[in-house]
Amino acid sequence: MDDNELDTCVIGAGPAGLAVARALADRGLPYTHVERHTAVGGIWDIDNPGSPMYSSAHFISSKTRSAFGGWPMPDHFPDYPSHRQVLSYLRSFAAAYGLTERIEFGVEIRDVEKNPDGTWTVTRADGSSTVHAQVVVCTGSQWHPNIPELPGHFTGEVRHTMGYRDAAELRGKRVLVVGAGNSGCDIACDAARTADHAVISMRRGYWFIPKHLFGRPVDTLSDTGPHLPKWLEQKVFGALLRMFDGDPARLGLPAPDHRLFETHPVVNSMLIHHLRHGDITAKPGIAHTDGTTVVFTDGTWDEFDLILLATGYRHAVPVAQRYFGDEQHPDLYLSVFSREHRGLCGVGFIETNSGAYQLFDLQAQLIASYVRSGSERFARMIREDRPDLSGGLKFVDSPRHTGYVDSGAYLKHVTKLAREMGWPTEGRPPVPAAFRYEEAV
Repeated sequence: MDDNELDTCVIGAGPAGLAVARALADRGLPYTHVERHTAVGGIWDIDNPGSPMYSSAHFISSKTRSAFGGWPMPDHFPDYPSHRQVLSYLRSFAAAYGLTERIEFGVEIRDVEKNPDGTWTVTRADGSSTVHAQVVVCTGSQWHPNIPELPGHFTGEVRHTMGYRDAAELRGKRVLVVGAGNSGCDIACDAARTADHAVISMRRGYWFIPKHLFGRPVDTLSDTGPHLPKWLEQKVFGALLRMFDGDPARLGLPAPDHRLFETHPVVNSMLIHHLRHGDITAKPGIAHTDGTTVVFTDGTWDEFDLILLATGYRHAVPVAQRYFGDEQHPDLYLSVFSREHRGLCGVGFIETNSGAYQLFDLQAQLIASYVRSGSERFARMIREDRPDLSGGLKFVDSPRHTGYVDSGAYLKHVTKLAREMGWPTEGRPPVPAAFRYEEAV
């Protein structure tokens, strides 16, 4: 490498940033890696200021579908690791591949600016700045809560689940959880076990997918087949769920208004359990609030001390929002490359229906290969190519599902594209067996 050649700046040392750093290091490409916190882990470090992590959080994808290439999660992990185990895994990965010592910790980025010559100036909070050929923003998509206004005037406590940490906060309270995403369902189950009274409000019906079917993690069932067309898979798996869970109306749940897999999957085995046992009640959306009273759209009402808004996050990128554009879903080629601004990438902003780490790894490989090759053919594809990555699914019309991709379709397309470009799609070989997981944590 030319000593004067500008490097790549990687912003963030969560899972996405670590995947990018390994891919760059694997090819001997120079890079600068900065992280505002004092350690590796991103949102999975519950002590990281602003992290949305909570005590009962676990992966919603199984350990076999959630690891980086060459560094599997250890055998002693359960099927669905806890947030503490995920954090230890990330730190072991960073240590094993020599990434940790190359990270500048405690460095907050204030701004990223494109220069007239196409390079990028990265300005830190202390006012110092560096110039880079590329910038890869890996700051994550769960730091900026989406907080809707409640109709009426609620006099109890209202907060977003981003600030929630532990079920002890709910003890002795009448709690309403608004939203039925994965974290919302987890926290609703905390409320079912701990609060004096627990209700979950959802505006639409969802398919609730159990974490295990036939004694196996549900996301591993497709590994052995049969491999069905997507429309048939929807029918067969949907029939299985109806057989296991029965009529959702019996539990006060609205019927799904979409076919299976057409929204982000809600993988939770316990909410149905608590609904069946009367530990929590399901209600539709909120029509009005007055004092501590909440009136629901079906005309029923209830009294609450605390409303927890499990209403998701904006994909904000404060360090470079003017270049990334839309806060809900930036228009990035393959959910990675800025179409308009060459040299600007983002990893961690993909919305899909499977475990993220394998996708982060694949995206990191693409970035490193493109940086190394400087391919003009790929540059044209970034500007012009708009592949259909839906896998034949018709995703619901909602802000979250703008730009949503089917994981299987994404993997197939990007793997084929990389093969055509002559680029590798997997990380380097595993660390030698003598390097033990426990030593890396």
